[in-house]
Amino acid sequence: MNYIETEIKGLLILEPQVHGDSRGYFVETYKKADFEAHIGQVNFIQDNESKSSFGVLRGLHIQTGDTSQAKLVRVTSGCVIDVALDLRKDSPTFGQYKMVELSNENKRQFFIPRGFAHGFIVMSDEAVFNYKVDNPYSPTTEITINCMDKDLNIHWPLETSQILLSEKDKKGHPFHEIKSLL
Repeated sequence: MNYIETEIKGLLILEPQVHGDSRGYFVETYKKADFEAHIGQVNFIQDNESKSSFGVLRGLHIQTGDTSQAKLVRVTSGCVIDVALDLRKDSPTFGQYKMVELSNENKRQFFIPRGFAHGFIVMSDEAVFNYKVDNPYSPTTEITINCMDKDLNIHWPLETSQILLSEKDKKGHPFHEIKSLL
């Protein structure tokens, strides 16, 4: 596994080695000892999967306090553009984001530590999105940020008319309110 640091401290892209031949391929997607040697100890307790169609944008979501989540995300079918937004209060990169293409073709993974909001947009007909988390879902501590807020300056790769949002995501908080909610 190749661990690639990004310009935002703590966010890493993981590129696995793919061993393939005429029969197919084998790829190691997670090995605790290697992961901890590069990233540190994260006690993943749950694996989740979602399936979405083209244009679906899920996010931006963050859980706060003791229920904050670290995530290791990947796509097993299709393609998404994944976004992590730094909301660590004392971070010099607070409010900055990183976009990463994740697909079944590139087999990349994205490690998102606690303190980041997360979301993704589906670029293929469908996408199956998988993620490990170190805390269960807590709706009482979740904050949704308006992913289309101009103050975030996120350049989503689709036209607004092509983007499908849930009602919850449409009602997300404007970015200027977020620091006071954390």
